Amino acid sequence: MDTLPLDSLSTFVVAYALPLLWKILGAIVLWIVGSLVTRAVLGAVNRGLLSKGLDATLAAYTGSMLGVLFKLFLILAILGVFGVETTSFAAVLAAAGVAIGMAWAGLLANFAAGVFLMVLRPFRTGDMITAAGLTGVVKEIGLFATTIETADNLVTYAGDNKIFSDNIVNYSQNPVRRVDRTAQLAHGLDTADAKRRILAKLVAIPHVAKIPAPSVEVLDFNSSGTVLAVRPSCHNNHYWDVYFATNEAIAAACTEGGYPVPEKRQAMRQI
Repeated sequence: MDTLPLDSLSTFVVAYALPLLWKILGAIVLWIVGSLVTRAVLGAVNRGLLSKGLDATLAAYTGSMLGVLFKLFLILAILGVFGVETTSFAAVLAAAGVAIGMAWAGLLANFAAGVFLMVLRPFRTGDMITAAGLTGVVKEIGLFATTIETADNLVTYAGDNKIFSDNIVNYSQNPVRRVDRTAQLAHGLDTADAKRRILAKLVAIPHVAKIPAPSVEVLDFNSSGTVLAVRPSCHNNHYWDVYFATNEAIAAACTEGGYPVPEKRQAMRQI
């Protein structure tokens, strides 16, 4: 079997193998050093954003975007080590980005809406909201979708664009929210006595806010008698506790007062 002459082998090693080996080692070193620098820079940026009082979700979102950009630059630098023309490669990436953008228009709309949700912050993680036909607690604001856990313990995902383009109700932004209930009284009952009894029960309910104070007022009249508007306020976290306790308070006040069951009355006269 013919063997490669020693001088030819040496020439091959010096001319091709060693430069390739050095390029591979350089690429490995560049990747390791670049990854360490990227991690350090991202950590510093994240700490700086949090120290400025920026929302933790927005800080993580910004860090992930910078991480993608740094990785892309690092890959381009490694390709340059191997002699690849990075300018043409960048042009190919730009063309590919345009094509992908046209194909993924919906995803990009969600992405843009996610950026606006992060910047404008109509709600934060942990807030209870109504948006995109869903009511629940926000668990995560993602790049493309927001995770909402509904009251019946279902985890749902809504596209950021659908949320941002819809009306958003934030139940957690204000310190308290009002609980609206009604009490139907029978004809002929002392309205002032009913209001006093119900109000005394409301102020004793745990978690009912003192400011604004709970109120009981005449709301309407119907064929069964007088309708009272019963309105305590509480923090959103205690809404349903106060809601059901208010119903029990109305029932207990009517029972203690000996109020009769409301009945509809109609008068018919023959002419």
